[in-house]
Amino acid sequence: MIRNARITDVPVLYAMIRELAEYEKSLHEVRTTEEQLREALFGAHPAAFSHVAETEDGEVVGFSIWFLNFSTWRGVHGIYLEDLYVRPGVRGGGYGKALLAELARTCVQRGYERLEWSVLNWNTPAIDFYRSVGAVPMDEWTVNRLTDGALRALAGER
Repeated sequence: MIRNARITDVPVLYAMIRELAEYEKSLHEVRTTEEQLREALFGAHPAAFSHVAETEDGEVVGFSIWFLNFSTWRGVHGIYLEDLYVRPGVRGGGYGKALLAELARTCVQRGYERLEWSVLNWNTPAIDFYRSVGAVPMDEWTVNRLTDGALRALAGER
């Protein structure tokens, strides 16, 4: 049901990334191309990793995309889950939990001590799901981001 993504999965991964962005009301922000995704996941120096959820018929219906982070307090790597998505028609079928469980197994097997991700404050179904598997919201932390002009300005570029 859960397996490592293959290079042949890139088109369906890309399609689901766009579906997720549409659900999150952010489709206009997607700049990623299939080629960029292919390079990030399967290039000479992968920067990200992915698992997919398949039905018994082999249809890919969900994915996780993640990368390594590092905890200076724990002294070991962890996994940062960038995206977790399951297509609406199969939600509730255990695919999301199976994808998270695979990442938890990866952490335990490799000696990583954290699995972290962000969730939109309005996404109550996702928040409820994450709490149901034991996730704890980090209410005292605020995500910060630099992009576009602010990123270039701080870098000294115009």
